[in-house]
Amino acid sequence: MNAILGAWASNTALPLGGGTALPLGDAGSAGLRCWTLLGEEGAAARAPGVSDMLPMFAVVFALFYFMVLRPQRSKEQQFRSLIENLKEKDRVVTIGGIHAVVTNIQRDAEIVTLRIDESTGTKIRVGVSAIARVLVDEEKGAAKA
Repeated sequence: MNAILGAWASNTALPLGGGTALPLGDAGSAGLRCWTLLGEEGAAARAPGVSDMLPMFAVVFALFYFMVLRPQRSKEQQFRSLIENLKEKDRVVTIGGIHAVVTNIQRDAEIVTLRIDESTGTKIRVGVSAIARVLVDEEKGAAKA
């Protein structure tokens, strides 16, 4: 590549290989000027920057918000309301998979007492965060059957 640029710059012959050369003369000089002008024109075009990509980032963030964050926030809000409305004799499932009945709720300490065995009356105390879901009436009937 350096041999080609050097040949164009000095208006000498362009080496083709095998001992042959192509004389450039004035056409080579004009070609160099043309090549330089094209290079300058390409250099004048600016590269895309952050300001060009900002609208795309906004679209991606909006999609992420509406497809991931917003539904997750509504699920959390719904679950929080279920936990706040938790009362005695509600059937729950813990994060460990234990099905139980709520017997006592200590809201200030965030502790729930659960009866896990109907025949012996075995009870355990768990934190409110250990409750995975509250079984509603439809699920209660399916759990008994």
